[in-house]
Amino acid sequence: MKQVFLVFVGGGVGSALRFLISKNFNPLFKNFFLGTYLSNIIGCLMIGVLLGLFSKGKLLTENQMILLVAGFCGGFTTFSTFAFEKYSLLKSGELLYFSIYMLSSIVVGVLAVGAGIWLSRVV
Repeated sequence: MKQVFLVFVGGGVGSALRFLISKNFNPLFKNFFLGTYLSNIIGCLMIGVLLGLFSKGKLLTENQMILLVAGFCGGFTTFSTFAFEKYSLLKSGELLYFSIYMLSSIVVGVLAVGAGIWLSRVV
């Protein structure tokens, strides 16, 4: 039950922060959801750093990982919003923006996880 509570708290904080970022950054570009994009890329970097630190040994406890990775990062990043925004770009015929957003989200997201793991080894 404690772990469920940790996911609940972390997810709430992550979701609230993602909402604020999206609210402030999404309106900056008409056909590119910058707030969602930033939340997902920053979340990927954070997950990489956290997983790298956890793999080093006793730097983070299992409960801290549950709070931060499953909770905070799970709430902070969002696949459902990502998918809906891609759908809306396709529906409006914005194939170029759809392609750029889709490809860069995946490539930069994977690179951010790798960079996070690398950063955790340097620290």
